[in-house]
Amino acid sequence: MDTYSWYSQLIKPFWAPPAFLFGPVWTFLYILIAISFGKVFLMTWKKEIAFMVALPFLLNIVFNLAFTPLQFGLRNNLLASIDIIFILATLIWAIVAIYPYSRWIAYMQIPYLLWVSFATVLQLTITYLNK
Repeated sequence: MDTYSWYSQLIKPFWAPPAFLFGPVWTFLYILIAISFGKVFLMTWKKEIAFMVALPFLLNIVFNLAFTPLQFGLRNNLLASIDIIFILATLIWAIVAIYPYSRWIAYMQIPYLLWVSFATVLQLTITYLNK
């Protein structure tokens, strides 16, 4: 069974967005992530901020990139749920860590934070409904 068929057969809550929405949303968010995270890593490289300020951004990327292989490669809702909690936690940590140094980078994370918060509730709900 292909990934699309597998995911489409999962029980989802009535409020789950249609599949076609995920691509455009993530495209927009990845543009924001590339700009803001890139600036954070540039600031770290230039020693304008400590590595510990950039660490949650780095961890967030790692957890973000792990989600698709966990969810759709392994087809493991539980691991994907754990991973998305780490995505949300590292994003909150990143916002708090960067705020004193660059408020615009912190504010630029708001759309990402809103989407990941929603996606976390959605993933946890899907995991629960399909246990």
